[in-house]
Amino acid sequence: MLRKVLITVVGHVDHGKTTLLDTIRTTTVANAEAGAITQAIGVSIIPIETIKQICGSLLDVFKDNLKVPGLLAIDTPGHAAFTSLRKRGGSLADIAILVVDINEGFKPQTIESIEILKKNKVPFIIAANKVDLIHGWNFDEKKRLLQNIAGLDARAQQMFETKLYEVVGQVHEHAGMNADRFDRVQDYTNQIAIVPVSAKKGQGIPELLMVMTGLAQKFLEKKLEVNVEGDAKGTVLEVKEVKGLGVTLDCIIYQGTLSVNDYIIIGGLDKPVTSKIRALLEPDQNQEMRVKGKFHNVDSVQAATGVKVVAPNIDGVIAGMPLRSSKSDVEKYYNDIVNEVGEVLNIDNSEHGVIIKADTIGGLEALRNLLDERSIPIGAASIGNVSKRDLALLESMKEVNEEFAVLLGFNIETPTDIQSLAKNKKLAVYTDPVIYSIIDKYETYVKEYKQMLEQQQLSDVQRPFKIHFMPSFTFRQSNPAIGGFDILKGTVKVGARVINNEGERLGTIKSIKEGKDNVSKAEQGAQVPIAVDGPTIGRQLNEDDILYSDINETDFVKLKEFKHLLSGEEKEVLREIAVIKRNVNPVWGIG
Repeated sequence: MLRKVLITVVGHVDHGKTTLLDTIRTTTVANAEAGAITQAIGVSIIPIETIKQICGSLLDVFKDNLKVPGLLAIDTPGHAAFTSLRKRGGSLADIAILVVDINEGFKPQTIESIEILKKNKVPFIIAANKVDLIHGWNFDEKKRLLQNIAGLDARAQQMFETKLYEVVGQVHEHAGMNADRFDRVQDYTNQIAIVPVSAKKGQGIPELLMVMTGLAQKFLEKKLEVNVEGDAKGTVLEVKEVKGLGVTLDCIIYQGTLSVNDYIIIGGLDKPVTSKIRALLEPDQNQEMRVKGKFHNVDSVQAATGVKVVAPNIDGVIAGMPLRSSKSDVEKYYNDIVNEVGEVLNIDNSEHGVIIKADTIGGLEALRNLLDERSIPIGAASIGNVSKRDLALLESMKEVNEEFAVLLGFNIETPTDIQSLAKNKKLAVYTDPVIYSIIDKYETYVKEYKQMLEQQQLSDVQRPFKIHFMPSFTFRQSNPAIGGFDILKGTVKVGARVINNEGERLGTIKSIKEGKDNVSKAEQGAQVPIAVDGPTIGRQLNEDDILYSDINETDFVKLKEFKHLLSGEEKEVLREIAVIKRNVNPVWGIG
């Protein structure tokens, strides 16, 4: 038999994900007979009869040949849409709705959502939300979406089309895919359908449900085949403390039947958690599951659905973990669960890869997949907030390979005391609720780290500089000669050798003063007294002279090799020095 289509809603914060789900639920309740929509744990169950009532004649294209039994809208907040919706081999979701504010376009979490959907090979459609905010948008509830769009005045229609095709362009830019408005799509296997909607006002919802149902009917029929007999397979969506019940598990069951008194085997960080089901709870009709509601006991549930599991000794379970059931054998799926969790957690490359952490195993898997795509090695992986143990591992890794001595945390926190400790020890810890941003932070870290290594190559090299002996600023004629200098380009350091514009060596900078203090260097733009050991002012050195750093050929070759590390001014001075040197020796610095 075919099960209902598991759908999830993803996208950037504040683009309307929750409103869209709420509106779909409200629309289905309003348009269907009482009881035609039910709320299981974490899911809204929308039967095909309800969809037929909402979509009406939009479904005539199927010619009474609809096989899909309905939709299960998985209702899970924020990143849990990705991080908890996993099963072995990919995502639990069959299809996704990517919500994009048509007025704002793509944002960081939009791009992240697409990356994860592509990685898990989850087909998706785009709900171009908030069309009602387009200036001049008018909508007649008695007409279909396309009739309303056609009825817009020329200015409003042009504005709508412009915003729509900006989204089309962003899909191509960030996903490498073609997209178009749903009614213009020629080939759904190669184009992403965009459905204009107003989640707030319910506009475009029938068309959105029609497109989702159509895609599922045409492309997902084989995937929707399910066996409701036998042991259950599922995923833990959330772990909740419920007054009077203790710790409970909100689960999605996507295969088989789960019953009271079944044994359950659930993935754990160290080893699988085993228990026996005391009770299965479903909420009363039309209850929103993230608010308090009344529940009723059931003896069993069949795939595909959601349910709250009450069982002892499940305190250590975390969201995203796989679940299996058995009537009698608690060890039956033990090794399968160990292997499935181990695919994500077991990494033995601690000295040559970054540390990754996340709030759920699904989040960890998503982060790992995106790092793998970018050939960024992983040294260790675990669940939970940043700890002192993590910092100790970072310290040991830093001694071996500083490039990978970085902790990347997805959707987790770093306690204040741990933040202070990491800062004091100069350890690299980057956390963010957006995977895309975490990877950006690491790539920036690597870039800066490699630049630091290259700069170290120039630490003993004489850098190019150019200084001007200011007239009327002679303080001492010789032993050493002291005058006031304007630093024209580059940075002057104590110990640097200097030449004049004829290439004659004058001596070595003995000291630099800033006010009353001796300093080791002076930056471009400063005007400071400089003592030069060697020349006598009025003989080898005169006021208004231009002096340069005396660079030897070895240093010159190295500076050319790492010229990308030099400022534009330093590059100019280096060219001037080369000309001066070659006036004396035509083959200087060549070869």
